Amino acid sequence: MTTRIPHLRWWIAALLFFSTVINYIDRQTLSVLAPVLTKELGITDVEYSNILTAFLAAYTVMYVGSGFLVDRWGARIALTVFIIWWSLANMSHAFAMGVWSLGALRFLLGMGESGNFMAAFRVVSEWYPAKERALVHGLIQGGAAIGAIITPPVITWINARFGWQPAFVITGSLGLVWVALWWLLYHAPDKHPRITEAERAIVLAEPTQSAEAGDVSWRQLARYPQMWGLMASRFLSDPVWWFYLFWLPKYLVEQRGFTMIEMGMLAWIPYLAADLGALFGGWMSGRFIAGGKPVLSSRLSVMMPCALIMPVSLAIHHAPSRTMTIALICVVTFAHMAWKTNQNTLTNDLFPKHLIGATSGLLAFGTGLGGTLFTWMTGHVVHWFGYGAIFIIMGLLHPVSYLITRKFVRQPVMA
Repeated sequence: MTTRIPHLRWWIAALLFFSTVINYIDRQTLSVLAPVLTKELGITDVEYSNILTAFLAAYTVMYVGSGFLVDRWGARIALTVFIIWWSLANMSHAFAMGVWSLGALRFLLGMGESGNFMAAFRVVSEWYPAKERALVHGLIQGGAAIGAIITPPVITWINARFGWQPAFVITGSLGLVWVALWWLLYHAPDKHPRITEAERAIVLAEPTQSAEAGDVSWRQLARYPQMWGLMASRFLSDPVWWFYLFWLPKYLVEQRGFTMIEMGMLAWIPYLAADLGALFGGWMSGRFIAGGKPVLSSRLSVMMPCALIMPVSLAIHHAPSRTMTIALICVVTFAHMAWKTNQNTLTNDLFPKHLIGATSGLLAFGTGLGGTLFTWMTGHVVHWFGYGAIFIIMGLLHPVSYLITRKFVRQPVMA
């Protein structure tokens, strides 16, 4: 007789949390090792930016492709394939010998990694009633934050103890362990052999609405100025996070005099500040709404001061001490994530439910393109003008993004 598992959906939520932790560990391993690896392999700043661009290009395109595969294969098979794919790609980084091999492996990693989130969205729609979905989405995003926080000290320790090649092998193997647990535990709720009848009734009580989104065309979405306003706004502001995710360890070691050990001990702090900013931004706009302020005004009331704080970025490169450098970076990452939490929530505020899926996919593709272009540009700007120019550019992106948001995002879409 098959043993039933009480509260099975929360065990599945835990697996989604850990898949996202592993996702961020694998994508950030190269960033933490960049000061060592680029020096050993003779990779320039421009070449490093090209390697990162290869990852982001594949990652962006596969937002569309992975969603199609999830619909075709189902979440169980799709997420298994995605994680095996990116885990093997990450492990293979240990055999990189130069720019081209590292870039190709990075491209393969990007092809698999965006699928984690597309499959997770499908699982949430299948397994959780509406009142629980926001909590599970929060757990998934929390996994990204935890992955970003723990990667610098863990990877630095592995590198100091065993070298950079084993760091890729060890982190890549985590995904293969996860897949074994996923394959044993996950099935669709209507066919799961271990779900209790009481929980099955809870899970299947609400029909999903994903079929309606399939009737929405990109041409239809293009009619809405809110779509273009959000896309332009995110196109400009999202690349700031990619810079701190991919370039921060390299900057601290090469420009601010940190040793690898010091970097590993301290580089997690800006990511923790970002996590706190995300929580604060959501809480603050919620307080405004609870106080009777209109929803869009509440979001913008949080976004405006965040945009005004971001020019602090201009002072980072000229900070008089390493402590001040970390402190200023923490201010910027906190403000960016408080901004981003409200910016992302605008999608749900502005568009009716039957447009959310198509809108989210289109926005993810467009803003991913912004991250790709900015990351490619970063290497060239650093090479010719230095990091100071990059920090100046990043300090101006959010104010411009805010003005665009105010111009185009004025009222919800009526459809």
